[in-house]
Amino acid sequence: MKYHQIDSSLFIKNRKNFKAQMLPKSIAVFNSNDIYPVSADSTLPFEQHRDIFYLSGVDQEESILVLFPDCPNEKHREILFLKETNAHIAVWEGEKLTKEAALKTSGIKTVYWLEDMEKVFSEIMTQCDIVYINTNEHYRANVETQTREDRFTKWLKEKYPAHSVAKSNPILQRLRSVKDNIEIDLIQTACSITEKGFRRVLEFVKPGVWEFEIEAEYIHEFTRNRSKKFAYTPIIASGNNANVLHYIENNKQCKAGDLILMDVGAEYANYASDMTRTIPVSGRFTKRQKEVYNAVNRVKEAATKLLTPGTIWAQYHIEVGKLMTSELLGLGLIDKADVKNENPDWPAYKKYFMHGTSHHMGLDTHDYGILTEPMQENMVFTVEPGIYIPDEGFGIRLEDDVVIQKTGVPFNLMSNIPIEADEIETLMN
Repeated sequence: MKYHQIDSSLFIKNRKNFKAQMLPKSIAVFNSNDIYPVSADSTLPFEQHRDIFYLSGVDQEESILVLFPDCPNEKHREILFLKETNAHIAVWEGEKLTKEAALKTSGIKTVYWLEDMEKVFSEIMTQCDIVYINTNEHYRANVETQTREDRFTKWLKEKYPAHSVAKSNPILQRLRSVKDNIEIDLIQTACSITEKGFRRVLEFVKPGVWEFEIEAEYIHEFTRNRSKKFAYTPIIASGNNANVLHYIENNKQCKAGDLILMDVGAEYANYASDMTRTIPVSGRFTKRQKEVYNAVNRVKEAATKLLTPGTIWAQYHIEVGKLMTSELLGLGLIDKADVKNENPDWPAYKKYFMHGTSHHMGLDTHDYGILTEPMQENMVFTVEPGIYIPDEGFGIRLEDDVVIQKTGVPFNLMSNIPIEADEIETLMN
């Protein structure tokens, strides 16, 4: 891994918190992701399932975590099953976790090789009544591929039909949504790497560069700072491309006078950052562009202050809609009649700002969190308002990542990333 080793106390604490929510005489099982094929013998880069990583720190394929807090045999209350490593594997695939390294990484003392899994599992299944299976219940999930977790669940139900099944996801949704200080530091590192990429781009951009060249500048800076990749597919959208919310082609040339909307973020140690900045190709905003830019920035600043403990996500978005309505009136994009006659299900401001303002962020860019429950201290949210004006040939979105505090304004993990229009112009010139 490129990242520095994470203190195992994080994973020990995460498992302790999860086990405290389990029912008596139950076990929980977590599988790593597969390595997914492309064609012939080529594969996609491995990405660890975030849940097993959250609970163990193990970041390799063919791994299984079993938690059984009530096990009569203390040795089997926490178990890791790993792909056996040897000298041959080390030569051909690189070093895998040894049992000693797995203990150092996770804090789990009992480590078996995968070949022993069914034998050991059969023993502990005679001692439990309930099995927690790990299903993907994220509100944005749309999964068509059968996962390793899916195959395990199918095998489990066929082999042990008399056992009851429970869901681990509701427990993880709550636990993962509130960040430990170690996690916040890791997200801060990802944000700081993103800052370095952005500052590099400010020096690079000029009329005639291509969107994909800007993308290359970001990944160059990310990689040299121990990030393995973008946290999500980057959006580098110049001119009217910015009005396509999920524009990812990044294949157009940037023209003088246009703006470039850049929605990018580095990952670090599997933790995400999520930044959006909009900059002028020529190094200076027009008067109109700056008017809209400053309006978006004002909404972002006001919306950030609304992220406090106890806030309900749906009500928060209603309040942000009021802020945006006021700004759009000031810009002359809507009028009082539009507001008076608006459809409550699709308010007037939605013509120019049609997406949400904030989402949970952490191990996943759109991280775990139950949106109907009140916000809590140490949750991490994005704040990302935008105004999109196809008729004027540009769209502007600004986005930071913030940590909700016990009292007061959230802590901005991207406070060092330039955002004020005048500062952007100064740095580009």
